[in-house]
Amino acid sequence: MFHFLTDEADRRSYVEVLRRALESRGQVIIAAFAIGGPTQCSGLDIVQYDAEKLQAELGEAFELVEESSELHVTPANKEQKFSYFRFVKK
Repeated sequence: MFHFLTDEADRRSYVEVLRRALESRGQVIIAAFAIGGPTQCSGLDIVQYDAEKLQAELGEAFELVEESSELHVTPANKEQKFSYFRFVKK
């Protein structure tokens, strides 16, 4: 869950691992709290994402090919906005 990576250096490391691990045309699906969603999860800070913000994190090596959103209702009856992104490595 990429949204738990609140430190910029951790996100850069994650993206570097993706670049090394995926072959050309390899795919990755990233789920994250959407813009306007919660600011914390289980007491932990998170980072919210939309397609543009996540594309900026992943950089030019990845192309967004699919995106979807979901409004999740928790057992405590709270709404949480999620987005799912499918990228392909160029």
